[in-house]
Amino acid sequence: MSAPDNQANPPPPPPPPSDPRTKISPFVRNLRTAPPRSLAVSQPPPPPTTAAPTGPYFLYGTLMDPYMLRDILALNSDQDIDLRPAYITGYACKLWGQYPALVPDDTSTSVVKGVVYHVPSVEDGVKLANYETGWYRAESCEVVYTDGEEPGREGGHLFVFVGDEGELSEGVFDLRVWLARMGRKAVPKTMSVVASDAQ
Repeated sequence: MSAPDNQANPPPPPPPPSDPRTKISPFVRNLRTAPPRSLAVSQPPPPPTTAAPTGPYFLYGTLMDPYMLRDILALNSDQDIDLRPAYITGYACKLWGQYPALVPDDTSTSVVKGVVYHVPSVEDGVKLANYETGWYRAESCEVVYTDGEEPGREGGHLFVFVGDEGELSEGVFDLRVWLARMGRKAVPKTMSVVASDAQ
């Protein structure tokens, strides 16, 4: 007996499963549609064309550690390192991964705290620049000291981030925390070791 005319026909069977070897994964599809810049690996900027400057350097981040500075400059353990507490304005302190990075910010009213070390030779300036890598460049700045000694302010240099600012994030760098993570000796407790923007 045939089905009555008023009953609907059953739906057609589903299509056969697709061959998994021809299916495009979501990851590959995302890669194909991503903007070219998001896939590029950043290359460091070209090296500086001038010699490393000497004189006062405003240091922030890992270079605020006198033991780290002594290691980088290959100084004897009995040599004193004179670090003066100071701050600068006109810069914002961001994070590049776990490391602090200063970027010019003329609109900012914040200050960045750090220390100043007097670099006596071009050779020592080169050692510091090599430690900072090609992603940072020495620039002139005005340093304001906070220890009450003279001079109260003077011209100096600092390392500014020159990579892709899109790789930077907001955050605060704490030297004591970083040293503990790296298993290095802690800095004296009397030293301010947080590089941050503070009003």
